[in-house]
Amino acid sequence: MKEKTGKLSIKEWAEEDRPREKMLQKGTSALSDAELIAILIGSGNNEETAVQLSQRILHSVNNNLNTLGKRSVKELTSGFKGIGEAKAVTIRAALELGKRRGTSEGLLYKQIRSSKDAYLSLQAELRDLPYEELWIILTNPANRILKKCKISQGGINSSAADIRLILKTALMETATGFILCHNHPSGNIKPSRQDDTLTEQVQKAAKIMDLILLDHIILADGIYYSYADEGKLR
Repeated sequence: MKEKTGKLSIKEWAEEDRPREKMLQKGTSALSDAELIAILIGSGNNEETAVQLSQRILHSVNNNLNTLGKRSVKELTSGFKGIGEAKAVTIRAALELGKRRGTSEGLLYKQIRSSKDAYLSLQAELRDLPYEELWIILTNPANRILKKCKISQGGINSSAADIRLILKTALMETATGFILCHNHPSGNIKPSRQDDTLTEQVQKAAKIMDLILLDHIILADGIYYSYADEGKLR
């Protein structure tokens, strides 16, 4: 006969405490992060319920969903008993959807009033990347966002920038202004000499085409540097 453990399965919990039932009764906002993840993974392991396992996963990243979003499938499967490839993929997919929701249509036509607005409009796309990417935010005469475009993708320390492509993209969207934005995976947001050179060259070329370089944002996880704020745009 199989020995009974003291752990209750989720099915044995009071109905109002089960994540799925709780969501149906009270809505998604009533659930903790661990309960939401528990719904995704469906089950725990021999020692833990899905909620307990989810709590331990969150504890490993100091309850920071942004940090969890950087965990690979391999890290999740190797670090937690009961998390196989399918569950790890589900967690990664859910976090990616959450990130994309924050960058979808709601941000288009938003007015850029400050460097922080520019940073927030692209930080979801760039903050978790292990390599550099260069993007531009295209704006109309009222500084409202027309479109966000990835220009290039590079290595750990740099990304190639084609000034002609930057200007062509802006002109094709009938933008009047644009903001350069790229990430520093190292977490150090201090501009490099290459960053300074790119900013200067793009600004000079933009003026010839009657376009305005409004700012150049360098960002990492939770922090950013603004050329405009630092008075480095002429």
